[in-house]
Amino acid sequence: MNVLLIGGGGREHALAEVLLASPTLGRLQVAPGNPGMADHRIDLDVADHGAVVARALRDGVDLVVVGPEAPLVDGLADALRDAGLAVLGPSAAAARLEGSKAFTRRIASEAGVPQPASATFVDTQSASAWLDEFARPVVVKADGLAAGKGVIIPETRAETDAAIAEMLDGGSMGDAGRTVVLEERMTGPELSLFALCDGTRAVSLGVARDHKRVGDGDTGPNTGGMGAFSPVPGVTEVDEQHYLATFVDPVLKVMAERGTPYVGVLYVGLMLTDEGPKLVEFNCRLGDPEAQVVLPLLADDAVALFAAVAAGRAPTSVGRRPGHAATVVACAEGYPAAPRKGVPIPTVPEATDELRVFHAGTAVHGDRLVSAGGRVLAVTGLAEDLDGALERAYAVIDELTGDGLFARSDIGGRMTTETTTGNETDGAGEPDAYARAGVSFEAGESAVERIAARVGATHDDRVVAGVGSFGGVYDVSSLGLDQPLLVSSTDTCGTKTVLAAQVGHWDGIGADIVNHGVNDVLVQGARPLFMLDTISAGSLSVDVVDAVVGSMATACVENGCVLLGGETAEVPGLIHTGQVDVAGTMVGVVDRSALLPRADIRAGDVLLGLESNGLHTNGYSLARTVVAELGADHAIDGDDLPLGLALLRPHRSYLAPLAAALDGGKVKALAHLTGGGFPDNIPRCLPDGLGAEVDTTAWPTPPLFQLLVDHIGLGRDEAHRVFNMGIGMVVVVAPGDVDAVTAAIDEPVHVIGSVTSEVGVTLR
Repeated sequence: MNVLLIGGGGREHALAEVLLASPTLGRLQVAPGNPGMADHRIDLDVADHGAVVARALRDGVDLVVVGPEAPLVDGLADALRDAGLAVLGPSAAAARLEGSKAFTRRIASEAGVPQPASATFVDTQSASAWLDEFARPVVVKADGLAAGKGVIIPETRAETDAAIAEMLDGGSMGDAGRTVVLEERMTGPELSLFALCDGTRAVSLGVARDHKRVGDGDTGPNTGGMGAFSPVPGVTEVDEQHYLATFVDPVLKVMAERGTPYVGVLYVGLMLTDEGPKLVEFNCRLGDPEAQVVLPLLADDAVALFAAVAAGRAPTSVGRRPGHAATVVACAEGYPAAPRKGVPIPTVPEATDELRVFHAGTAVHGDRLVSAGGRVLAVTGLAEDLDGALERAYAVIDELTGDGLFARSDIGGRMTTETTTGNETDGAGEPDAYARAGVSFEAGESAVERIAARVGATHDDRVVAGVGSFGGVYDVSSLGLDQPLLVSSTDTCGTKTVLAAQVGHWDGIGADIVNHGVNDVLVQGARPLFMLDTISAGSLSVDVVDAVVGSMATACVENGCVLLGGETAEVPGLIHTGQVDVAGTMVGVVDRSALLPRADIRAGDVLLGLESNGLHTNGYSLARTVVAELGADHAIDGDDLPLGLALLRPHRSYLAPLAAALDGGKVKALAHLTGGGFPDNIPRCLPDGLGAEVDTTAWPTPPLFQLLVDHIGLGRDEAHRVFNMGIGMVVVVAPGDVDAVTAAIDEPVHVIGSVTSEVGVTLR
């Protein structure tokens, strides 16, 4: 395929590199390009849409890739598509997602995308009145394109008023600032997600984190970007899919319904706040310098990939190379206000598997490479880990900077003596390592104080040592069993905690992990003895930890076990701000004679089902896509809770209803329906050579599950594999013991199927 690439910055140099690596590329032309793409530059005025169309048709171009935002907002993609050319880039109507911040906020609101409070103004008086009422810090944004410089973060009300006045008067923003958007100032780490969109579907190209402020320590004015790295520690593939479902898919739907489908790269700027991720901005192209770290990690054929997206056939996933990429931008002195031009650039090293140098603001004067813009070069290091990638990038940056060029010295958390000014130091003169990493000792100490009482309330004479010791100590001498067997189970609450963060409701999460563990040891016939937990967070919220541990302690008391001890860890960079991981290990005990499952399970044995009270702790990666589309406050017909809270009902324990039946000795086996639903969990309690048949009509489908299945469009078999569909525990009994076991269980019991001689689970 012959490809025409529009643009001349560092982003376009990175695009050119992956296009040139494609085995399906015929010829690459770049306009206007830069010295880094000298062999492929053509003389073409990209502002003249007619000239671009004519040249593309004359040269037999098969695909046009538009890099920068200005020609997209100006309608270049429309002119190319009208001529029958394939284009990776949105129409002018769709590019308004970057061309107008006010438009973005309206679309995001219509799509139900989480975002900060905001308002749009064209006069200072109305803006001032809104600020008086809002009474919280804001960010001032020019509505239109401003080359990455249309955002001011004022520290005082006077600075806020001055920024608004400057924009509305034209000022340095020109027409871009004739309308201003005031947004609630959010706090937390930022994240850039890049989605390839074919008009109806989206696939993640990768995530990155960039550094926008010009100075070390995130000081000084905003810029187009001083450096970036990818992937972002702590952001998993599940997170990426959640971000797509929350921030991209709903917007694609709205844009398509408006008759302006979005085709191209959608840049999603996110802030990972304590309330969950929120939208900072949309851009209609790859970021710069994020492209310089995302694209070098692309493993797929870029030409084939971009052509498929342009044709409305986005793949379900994009291949990425293992490892990390980090880029550091070398800028001309005076950037961003008045960068020097003509600064001589030292010799640029050749590209290797471990290093790329992307040209941005460069030009050739005579036989010398010189600066021709603010951001001059982006140096990208590639390595197995982030530290190695940064080391390789800075080895070159240190040679390039000085004598008119400069760079930040702390990209990706890299610390030098220049970046420690003003920080508290220890005796060696280095900044406190934990504080620098974002760990709060005060928060940790406060959490320990608040949870110690909750944990201690579960203890009795069986606990020899608990909170505060290196390990919990439990006295088993009083159990009185002939042949005691210890049974243990470890699990996490999974992505249910992501929903808890989004809704801001943590009260049941601790009970989730306790009850899950109780049920898991119960299927071996064991009674719970003690629980050990781990709570990890990117930034510790004492209130969240207190709520989680409080519900753990309550659940332990209700189940007759103790919360013996645990770990609370603050791990910035591994888990992003606002998110919490909750895990636990439950230890129980059973006499060998009562161990389940029994060996006498036979074909013809009956399956009884006990009702669940929700999803328990599985199926949330899919369920959260429904929340993203319908909203957490969506009412469910037949349920007394809205969707978000209904999904956050604590996982129930089956110890109390099953205790008498287990003591009666007629239960042959139990199956706890967790991940994998009916097909994966029932066989776990059956002997080799046996299977089961389940009648899916034998119990009523709860309203919550009906909503999820209908909205997602799941078939019967898939629904019963993803979700428990209203049955949380399966009991295997002999046909003649059904009445006795049912009578011993003080709640509704459903006969849902039988054991068969055919391996596997048949649903009917």
